[in-house]
Amino acid sequence: MSEVSFILSQWSFKNSRAEDWMPAQVPGCVHMDLLKNGKIDHPFYGMNESKLQWIDKQDWEYRTTFDFPEELRSAERVELVFAGLDTYADVWVNDRLVLSADNMFREWKTEVKSLLKERGNVIRVCFRSPVGEDLPKLKRLGYALPATNDQSDVGELGESKVSVFARKAPFHYGWDWGPRFVTSGIWREVRLVGWQGNRILDVFMEQVKVTQAEARLKAHVELEAAMPGVRVVRISSDTQTWEREVMVSAGVNTVEVDLQIDQPKLWWCRGLGEPQRYTFQVELIEGDVIQAVKSVQTGLRQVRLVTEPDEKGSTFYIELNGVPVFAKGANHIPNDSFVTEVTYERYKHEIVSAVDSNMNMLRVWGGGIYEEEAFYDLCDEYGLLVWQDFMFACSMYPGDEAFLHNVQAEAEYNIRRLRNHPCIALWCGNNEIDSAWAHYDENGGWGWKKDYTEQQRKQLWADYEAVFHRILPEAVEAFAPGAAYWPSSPLCALTGNIEQHAYPTSTRGDTHYWGVWHAVEPFENYNVKVSRFVSEYGFQSFPEYKSVRTYAEEEDLMLESPAMLAHQKNNRGNQLIQEYMDLYMKQPKDFPSFLYMSQILQAEAIRTAIEAHRRKKPFCMGSLYWQMNDCWPVASWAGMDYYGRWKAMQYHVKRSFKDISLSLYDNGAGNIEVYVISDRLADLFGDLTVKLLTFGGSELKTASLPVSVTANSGSVVFSVAKTEWLADADPTQVVLLAELKTEGLVLDRKEHYFVKDKELTLAKPRIRVQELSGGPEPELWLETDVLARQVWISTETEGRFSDNFFDLIPGVPRKVAFYPRGEAQSGPAKLEIRSMSDFISC
Repeated sequence: MSEVSFILSQWSFKNSRAEDWMPAQVPGCVHMDLLKNGKIDHPFYGMNESKLQWIDKQDWEYRTTFDFPEELRSAERVELVFAGLDTYADVWVNDRLVLSADNMFREWKTEVKSLLKERGNVIRVCFRSPVGEDLPKLKRLGYALPATNDQSDVGELGESKVSVFARKAPFHYGWDWGPRFVTSGIWREVRLVGWQGNRILDVFMEQVKVTQAEARLKAHVELEAAMPGVRVVRISSDTQTWEREVMVSAGVNTVEVDLQIDQPKLWWCRGLGEPQRYTFQVELIEGDVIQAVKSVQTGLRQVRLVTEPDEKGSTFYIELNGVPVFAKGANHIPNDSFVTEVTYERYKHEIVSAVDSNMNMLRVWGGGIYEEEAFYDLCDEYGLLVWQDFMFACSMYPGDEAFLHNVQAEAEYNIRRLRNHPCIALWCGNNEIDSAWAHYDENGGWGWKKDYTEQQRKQLWADYEAVFHRILPEAVEAFAPGAAYWPSSPLCALTGNIEQHAYPTSTRGDTHYWGVWHAVEPFENYNVKVSRFVSEYGFQSFPEYKSVRTYAEEEDLMLESPAMLAHQKNNRGNQLIQEYMDLYMKQPKDFPSFLYMSQILQAEAIRTAIEAHRRKKPFCMGSLYWQMNDCWPVASWAGMDYYGRWKAMQYHVKRSFKDISLSLYDNGAGNIEVYVISDRLADLFGDLTVKLLTFGGSELKTASLPVSVTANSGSVVFSVAKTEWLADADPTQVVLLAELKTEGLVLDRKEHYFVKDKELTLAKPRIRVQELSGGPEPELWLETDVLARQVWISTETEGRFSDNFFDLIPGVPRKVAFYPRGEAQSGPAKLEIRSMSDFISC
């Protein structure tokens, strides 16, 4: 025997003050266990959130009873391992206290063999209320710490914001897109692990230097030996084997083995190459006997964050295998308020959606969780880079010794857990805290500093620096040497003066630009507020009618109804959508039409931003919008709603992030500039055609020319003089269409309108649809007699289309494929095809 595991899966739970036990799901949480036992109504429906705030004020107990597994009885040692406890928990084995947990983000384990008996073992996990646990800490501190998104009022705590004291997912306490459900429970696997002799605890494949010619690696093998002596560590890949003989002592040892692979198959992000991976098998041998085996998989790549001075400030971009990467992607939040409800299929749907949207990066945002292995495995497999935040966001945190020790242990555990994943491009200390506090700018930040004395300010900043400028970077260097660390997002640079804090047009570091939306700036400001790397920006919309009806009844379908406001966590969110709609769009004819128009509005905002960022390449080298996904059905900034249904924005993002993309930009000086942007690593040669068309399809003017763009760059290839091209044409009834082809293949096609949507003269189109057969997926062929603006193809079948929410122009037909999701294997049922003219008031 080397190591044998036994999963503990049969659990029950109860309120600590109750007598009756109920079935529990592990991994799981108390809210879902109460729901599945019929004790509460669904937390996401209507205004139920406010009715369930009593749950986090209670203590809860989980219990399992089991016989000592026969396969473990001969083991010298048996450990009880909790991969995740949420959050304050005491664990009892046969009435003996064996461990106390206080961090959701750590693994907890302890030796238990001497406590186990042959029959009838009982493990109890007693969870203390996170609110009850942390309110005394707030009282002892004597003053509140800033925690902007802690919805303590929803939690019936008034101004008592306690989220900062718990090492627990911050979004559980509410956010401006998510509900407040402060969970408790066993949220990751529980197992008994038996072993004797020797075992391999961990393998880290440090990538010392990786090039096209060779990969030099250092394998760090952590092993545990019962007895000292000579061991052999053998490492094998598909084609090579390396060995090292070592003398080990009793206990934990770390053995290093140098590896070299010539002409390695490199791991690339989507768009630049294949995400090749290697599997390394590590064997621990004593004498002639293989004592332990462990396999790890990784991709060979050289990745670094490049921040070097240039003529405009300082660069900020990811370099992968020597290639500068323009980061195209979004911010990821947990896929559910109750994270154990997220299945592998839901993770895969998100990652495949990102890849199909032409993304190459997701940012795991610091207010959620360090994600499950499935998430990172899928990013590895599909070639998505990951910007990984540590779990700190929009708050100041305590700095007492116990808290700092807890953070240090959390960082070590998660870095070690994730460091073999080739997808991880950098580690970031926190979300928005440096810019929110703005220590070196008396008038900067979010206004937090004014509430504190000079001495309190010094203490708060010292506590901040202890975590983000000392503990976390030291942990990254120690446990993932060579990995990039960025202290806070956004940040100009770690200067120790006023130049440290980011602003929307910073020429160094990364920025979050929220002038559009929070400051009600026009969409056009996206074109001028461009920095080196825009790691957050966004615009809200509602989910589609089918999703809204899962939490609201017909009588609730009003912008200011209680149910609708309960599912809009941004204070002025619904009003802002209406204000922007008044500015840019025609008035919707009813509330379902308002839902549609809100999605078109969001899509236009984010399209404008993405194209602005990409046109400024290489000055700007990143565009990560807020946000990829939702944790419950809600009006939010997401491009996919809680059910994974693509909003209009997601389809626009797919087009805007194409590796070879056109962008038509009104430069304000009388010209429409036609850009070609290429992320490909080869020079581009093609043919550009630009046409001015009436909404009826008549051609008023055209130009054709050959174009070329150097690899991994972008430039203006043509300019349209508006006065000359429009001449006597009515700008409310014409569209400029640009099309880029190579050898007859259309690489991209973009439209440009000369007025806002609210000023367009739209006739009712007759859209003809033909269902095609013979392909691997169901396909539709669409044509129209007059311009059909923002064509929406909907179906009762769950799935997505290859394209949607597009403009259909007479003489320019579209072929669209359908991809069913989950158990749906058929084509789209009950198709409905509508355009903007169907949703606006006459």
